[in-house]
Amino acid sequence: MNDSSPDSLIPYDEIVQEALRAVVGRVLGEIVAAGGTLPGEHHFYITFKTGAPGVSIPPHLRERFPDEMTIVLQNKFWDLGVDEQGFTVGLTFNQVPAKLDIPFSAITAFVDPAVDFGLQFQAMGQDDEPEPHDDAENDGPPVAEGEPGSNVVSVDFGRKK
Repeated sequence: MNDSSPDSLIPYDEIVQEALRAVVGRVLGEIVAAGGTLPGEHHFYITFKTGAPGVSIPPHLRERFPDEMTIVLQNKFWDLGVDEQGFTVGLTFNQVPAKLDIPFSAITAFVDPAVDFGLQFQAMGQDDEPEPHDDAENDGPPVAEGEPGSNVVSVDFGRKK
């Protein structure tokens, strides 16, 4: 693309982000359908914005993680539920059980290290988020194709000028 390309009237970046978030929903939904147990060595790291609209976590977790939090779904989780908007899960933090409600729009990363798969997203629906095409301060350098970890899918549609 070049600077003379016209602005699209179709929100491709939003459509792709929504489709990739649907991948997370489908994967979690299949876990629920299979009885709530992860197959084989699969386990998930899910990072989300704790202040995003619709996120419901206990106050002590919001205080400890005021911006972003990563949870691990592996051995000790319960009551996993999935709907069109997000998921609910029970986890233990420092031996204290907690219920978390997380909309898919709050998720910023989904990783299954067992198969070297990952997705990265921009959080949606937050007033304090950077412009959709600005890089986040905590973004790392991109992984070159062919290097370990190159199965991570990151969607970056560039910056509007």
